[in-house]
Amino acid sequence: MIHSIYGRFSQSFQLPNFTVIFLSCGIFFASSAQAQRDFSDVEIVPHHVAGTFYYLEGAGGNIGLSIGDDGVVMIDDQFAPLTDKILDAIRGLNDGELRFVINTHVHPDHTGGNENLGKMGIVILARDEVRVRLSAFSPRDALPILTYSDSITIHLNEEEVHAFPVPPAHTDGDSFIHFRDSDVIHTGDVFRTTAFPVIDINNGGTLQGTLQALAILVGTAGPDTKIVPGHGVVSNRMDVMSFRDMVIEVADAVEAMLARGMTYEEVAVASPTSAYNDRYGDPDRFLRAVYTELGGEL
Repeated sequence: MIHSIYGRFSQSFQLPNFTVIFLSCGIFFASSAQAQRDFSDVEIVPHHVAGTFYYLEGAGGNIGLSIGDDGVVMIDDQFAPLTDKILDAIRGLNDGELRFVINTHVHPDHTGGNENLGKMGIVILARDEVRVRLSAFSPRDALPILTYSDSITIHLNEEEVHAFPVPPAHTDGDSFIHFRDSDVIHTGDVFRTTAFPVIDINNGGTLQGTLQALAILVGTAGPDTKIVPGHGVVSNRMDVMSFRDMVIEVADAVEAMLARGMTYEEVAVASPTSAYNDRYGDPDRFLRAVYTELGGEL
């Protein structure tokens, strides 16, 4: 049945008109974690991927960068205490102006530096939904000042930086950013190589949207496209297809167990993710989201 749900969802979703906003204001990560964590030993490591595109590895989500004579376009900004280190790392690559920051979604390990950058006068962009959710707990300087419901393209460094919304997957405010000339896509946390999908129900994430967003990613990428996940290592279209197929396989198994009346505890013991646990770690959060979306009660 998950295949039929997936097919109907694929047909009904039209990217330019997708404007659904969920108003739940729960936040997946406590923002106070920034103040409690010690970031003094975090090193920001740059990696060149292709063309103008680099990413920065540190603590939190991978930061994307388009770097060239026109300045810098930045994707996400990790945690506030790391802003100075991040800016130093960028200056080590390019001494041009940081022109724009695009948030892929609301979580603080991707938006925690917004306030610092906003106070510097750097233009922050995100989907409408991201601004709505950030407004519930963030100061004004941390909010995106340009928002979009369809898509937006920044033309800098002889690069088309194309940001576009996808269905509610990790959250209800997810975007992919396609660096068309470099042929690199930054996915935010819809795709990751370090864990099972995180479907943040409190912030509008869904299983159906996760499957559809991954399908969009596969359809957008070419055979040579570099795909930068929100967390993890640079991947390709085949990696995303394998990740999507894993989600479908697990969802089908959970749906069959629900049809037999199994409780969540029984599903967890049956371990429909067992073939993937060594690779992706603890499946509990993912399994709970799948179980509840398919009609189970925890």
